[in-house]
Parts: sequence; structure tokens; C-alpha cells
Amino acid sequence: MITFPLNNPIFASFGPDGISMFFVSCIIAQIVYSCGGSIFPGGNGSMMIEVVPFLHIMAERIVLYVGEEHKQEIIASTMVAFAISSIMTGVAFFLLGAFNLGSLIGFFPRHILVGTIGGVGWFLVITGIEVAGRLDENFDYTIPMFRKVFLDSHTLMLWSAALGAALVLRLIQQRYNNALVVPAYYMVLPIAFYFVLAIARLDVNQVRDAGWIFPLVKSDLPFWHFYTNFNFAMVDWQAIAKTVPAMLALTFFGVLHVPINVPALGVSTNRDDVNVNRELIAHGMSNAISGCFGSVQNYLVYTNSLLFIRSGGDSRLAGLMLAGATMALWMVGPWIVGYVPTLVVGSLIFHLGLDLLKEALYDTWGSVHYLEYITICMIIFFMAIWGFVEGILVGIVMACIFFVVQNARLCDAIRSMHTGQELRSTVRRLYRQQKFLKHVGGQIQVIKLQGYMFFGTINQVERAIRDMLDERAWERSPVRFLILDLQLVQGIDFSAAEAFVRIRRLLKNREVYMILCNIARDSDQAKALMKAGMWADELDDGDLKCFEYLNDALEWCENTLLRAYFARVPHHRIPAVPIKDTNTADSEETHIDMISDASPRHKMVTKAIQQLIPDTGVPQMYSNLSQPTLLMVQALSELTHDDIPVEFYHKLGSYLRKENCLRGQCLWKDGDPADCLIVLEQGSLRSLMPVAKDDYVVVESILPGTVVGELGLFTGGPHRTRSLIAEQDSVLWKLTQEAFESMRLADPQLAAQFIMLSLHFSSDRMETMTRYAFQLN
Repeated sequence: MITFPLNNPIFASFGPDGISMFFVSCIIAQIVYSCGGSIFPGGNGSMMIEVVPFLHIMAERIVLYVGEEHKQEIIASTMVAFAISSIMTGVAFFLLGAFNLGSLIGFFPRHILVGTIGGVGWFLVITGIEVAGRLDENFDYTIPMFRKVFLDSHTLMLWSAALGAALVLRLIQQRYNNALVVPAYYMVLPIAFYFVLAIARLDVNQVRDAGWIFPLVKSDLPFWHFYTNFNFAMVDWQAIAKTVPAMLALTFFGVLHVPINVPALGVSTNRDDVNVNRELIAHGMSNAISGCFGSVQNYLVYTNSLLFIRSGGDSRLAGLMLAGATMALWMVGPWIVGYVPTLVVGSLIFHLGLDLLKEALYDTWGSVHYLEYITICMIIFFMAIWGFVEGILVGIVMACIFFVVQNARLCDAIRSMHTGQELRSTVRRLYRQQKFLKHVGGQIQVIKLQGYMFFGTINQVERAIRDMLDERAWERSPVRFLILDLQLVQGIDFSAAEAFVRIRRLLKNREVYMILCNIARDSDQAKALMKAGMWADELDDGDLKCFEYLNDALEWCENTLLRAYFARVPHHRIPAVPIKDTNTADSEETHIDMISDASPRHKMVTKAIQQLIPDTGVPQMYSNLSQPTLLMVQALSELTHDDIPVEFYHKLGSYLRKENCLRGQCLWKDGDPADCLIVLEQGSLRSLMPVAKDDYVVVESILPGTVVGELGLFTGGPHRTRSLIAEQDSVLWKLTQEAFESMRLADPQLAAQFIMLSLHFSSDRMETMTRYAFQLN
């Protein structure tokens, strides 16, 4: 009845034509679904009530463009515009289904759809006032219109009676929750209306003239009469072009229904083989065919389909019978419209409108974020004031703004922050090196970033770094290295990339290394930083360093600190073990570390050295020792405060056997027997752990003066869990299982003390590895 704006004099008599178009759309949709288009044999196709506001907008824009005096051009253009919009909707459905893009619809914000539904609900309430109140013009928000609607007693009585009937229905639904309540109510309501007329002995024609019953339809008006309105010679194509935005909005709104109705119907009917893309293709065919037959949009109706299926209509034959019965009803003709009370149609419109408003405003209260609820209200408001297309655009803009605000507030770009004291590299070092790094590790700051770095979140990172470099914080904990771990960063936009450039300048002014890790040169993150001018050709550029892994970055920072340590510490009587260079960093680069003797960083290093010097003093007698006694003194003497005589180290060295190995040589593989331990004198080793077939990851670096393989030997482990490879040409001393058993039998006290000292390496390694693994993700 309300397919056309009946309050406009041009379309005042188009109620029967709208009903006929409704029947045509239903019949076509039912035939397509029942002939195999849909997975649901008893699926019901029907016109979408939600498209009516968009159809009215198209009709009104054509009237405004063509002019009310050109009635035939308006009617012909409106009919063609309705048909084209159906074809456009069908093409959109079909393309989404054909290219398997049905899942993309799920990415559209749900609250915008809810707001649009609320806007449709408000439109239906206004339409209910127009139809039931028999207004001669469109409802607008002006004082004269409000006077007519609320102060004219006759108009107020017409639409308030329809609204009252709708409210009575809602009260009944609260008491009786059954799908048959609504159709039964609207079967009883017109009977009750005519019963009241009979009791009051009122003349039907007078009641019709008063606006309580729709005007009579010509008795000879055929069911196909609406086709006579198609006159392509009278079509104003420029006017139709003006309706394209409304057509696009209608298409967009129609497409959103399928991913909601189809899965819901699948769950309600216990079907596991539901394919949204197949249903989209079926909807595309039904809408395109409906448009070619001059009718309006249609879709699979969840409530009707569920009622029909549960009533026994779960077969394609039942669907075709439904299409045939609908066709028979269509052919009877629209004469019955002249006997339909306006309050029946008006109350149905009010009922649908209130239901949609409840879904949008009441049901979402407390169940959505308050910013999303504001968006829903704004969509409804602007749809009512400006129009449907404008309301949807406002909703999309607000959703984008609120999305940025919510992500900026709720998404923490910083996953965690650590110092070099908390997070250490997996390098086995001498005890005195480890102790020094514990003192000065606070100069290494690690910030693990996460998520997508964009203009809404990067300010968190920038603010945290500025707080770190604040004078008060700097005096307490000076920073020399800032490591930014990008492992969990999904992307960097241009604003965030420019912020990284600002951060680099800030750090450079404070003589702090900026170190990026878990970033590859060909990654999207690296490309974004390069475009912003973070670097030109090389990833490493003086104050900027880049590493593949966090462990490599930590190792480089520790080595740089140790260079400063060895540059200032007095020469020990035992030769210092050189540190391993993990990067091409020149030792001359330490100029950034010792700029001022009064700097907090310098004071921290000096204090650490002063505390360590007494601990690293070695008696003069040790300087003339030979290997491996000297190596054992160097490796073990600092692990305890007890005064251990040199004879202990000499006895221990007698059980060790010297070996040389070349770079790349495998000392043992995972799965080999745990039959020895190694004390490294020169070179460096790497421990590798298998993570997949023929794929290994570096777990640990072993430097001179440290012990490796001790746990397997001491515990009698059946096999190695990691492989050990010589990274450089190396000199090592090996304690075999046979020699260890001989030591235990010959001198149990020597073996016990050696085990206790060696376990210091295991304890330190386990603590470092646990911290590193725990903070890895």
C-alpha cells in the first residue's frame, strides 16, 4: 500500500498498483528460491519493507526535478527508477556471490546497520502518521505541520487510532509470544472495525469520505494495471540520474540483510551446509528478474520462512505451491483495497516502525559501547532531518572517527617495557662481565610495540620515550640504548613513520642509540619508514641500528657496554677474555658513550667498575699458570667468595683434554649422547635448537671462559637436546664422561666442588633464558 508516497496527489491512487508490484516481487523471489536458488527448500521470498523509504526518496526527487505539472513524466520516470534500482540491487548481490565476497559484508560495522534500521523505523512512524492521518503533503518539521498533526482534532483522531491499535498489539505480544499473533490480529481488526460501524449504524461511504477507509478502486482495474504506467517515451532520464545516490544507498542497505537472515535461518533450521555466496547469487537473480518485470526488491524473509518451514512447508514443492497461491491472489485484482480501513494499514506501519525503533534504541541500550550508541542515535536523527543517504554517510564518518578514538584509547601500542637488567641476551659470558652488565644494564631500554602504528596510537610511544628522557628520570636511570621491538607491529602509517623520525632526532640529541629489531629491509614497516625519511640507503646509520632479532640487538648493546668497561678497567693479572663482535660496529663508535665524565651514564659505569675492581683482583701467583689451569681459574675463581687453593684448579685441569675445532665444525648434534662438557679457551660457539625439519634457531652464544654441556654430563642425560657449532676457529678443553667418572671415584670432593661451581653457569643461563622466553611474546 505504501510502495508509492500516497500523500502526494500524483500517487494518491497508486495503492493498488503498489500491491500488485508487491505480489510480482514475491512470486519471482519464491520461484527462484524454490527452484533451487536457495539451500532452504521452504524459504519465503518477499518485498523488503525497509526499502520503502528509499523508494519514496526517489519518487520525491523525481517530482522536484520534473515538476508536479508534468504528471505523466513523473509516473513513467518513477516506475523506471524503481525497476532500475531492483536490477542494480540484483547485480550487486550476484557479483558478491559470484566472486565469493559474501564474507566481506561482515566487515561492515553492525551498529551502522542498526542505526539505519532505526532510521527506517522512524520513517515508518512518520509514514504511519501520513497514511492514517490522510495528509495531503509530506510530513516536515515545521510549525504549520505540527499544528495540523497535533492540533487538528480530526487528523489527530485518525492517526492516534492507528497508533493505539499498534500499541494494543504490542501489549498482546508481551503476553502471548507466538508467530501467529500478528497475522491473526490483522485478520480480526478489520472485522472488528466493520462490526463497530454496523452497531453504530454509520454509512460506509460517509466513513470513507472522512478518511477512515481507503478510496474505492475501479472495479474493472486489472491486476496488471501497473504495467500501463511504463511509458519509456515519457521518461526523464536526467531525473532518474538524480536518484542514483538513493539507489546506491538502497542497494547497500539491501545487501546487508543476507548475511544476517541466511545464517540465522540456518541455525534455526539446523542446517550446516549454508553457503552465503550461493544465497547472494539467488538474491541477485530474484532482484534482477523482479526489476526486469517492473517490480521492486525482495529478499529471503527469516520470520516468514521459519513459520512456513515449521508448519510443514519444508520442500521445494511447497514453495512452488506458495508461489502459485500468491499468483492466484494477485490475479483476483486490487478491488479489495477500497474496503480496507486506514487504521489497519496505519497500525501495521506503526507496529513495524516501533519494532524497528525498539531494536535500534532499546535493545542496544547497555549492550553496545556508548560511542556506538551515540552513532546509532545520530544516524536516526540525521536520517529524519536530512535524509537516508545523508544519515548513512554521517554514520559512516562518525564510525570512522569513533573507531580511531576507541583504538587510540583502548589499544595499547606498548606491549611492555624492560631494561637490560631484566632482559638479557642469551650469551654465556664470564662472571665478571655478567656482573658488570647487571650494574649498567639499566642503560639499555627495550620497548616492545604491538598492533598497527597509526596517528591514534603512536603518540603513546612518543610520550613514553619523552618521559624516559625527562631530566628527573634521566638522573635516576640514564639511557644509552633504546631498542624498539617491532615483532608484533602489523603496520605503520605515514603519521607514525614521521613520529619515528622525530623520535630518532630526539634520541640523537641526547646521544642515545636508536635500535630497531625484528624488521626486514623488504618489509612493509621498513618501506613505510624509508618513505618518511627514516633512512636513505642503509638500515644502519651511526646512531640508528637495525637487527633481525631482539637477541642480536641486546647482544650488540651489551658488547658496546663491555668495550667501555675494558677501555677503563685496569689490566688484570689474568688476561681479559675478548668479547665477541656480533656486528660490524667499530670500537671507535664508543665515543657516544663517554662524552662527559659528569654524565649520569659515565657515573653509572664508573661506579660499577669501582665495585667490581676488588672482586676481579687475582693473586700474583696465578699469572704464571699454564693452561688449562689458568683457564679454570679464569672461569671459576670468581663464582665463589671462598678461598680455593690453586691446587684445586691444577687437579681439575689434569682431567681435561685440549681440542681444536674449525669454524663451522659440529661438536655435537641434538640426539647425540651427553658424554662430555666443554670449557672454551678461544673462539666462540653457538647452541642451536631444532624447530622444524632441517630448520634450527640460535638459542645461545658461548664465549671464552664459560662452560657448556655441564647439565647433560652431571645428570647423565640420555641425549643432547641442542646442537653445538663452532662459530669461529676455537680452542677448547673437554671433560669426557670417562674422565668425570674417574674424578668422582678418585677425588669425590673435587668432583662435588666442580659440580657446584659449574652449576653457576646453568643457573645464570636458566634465569636469562626464562626471562627472555617469557618476554619474547
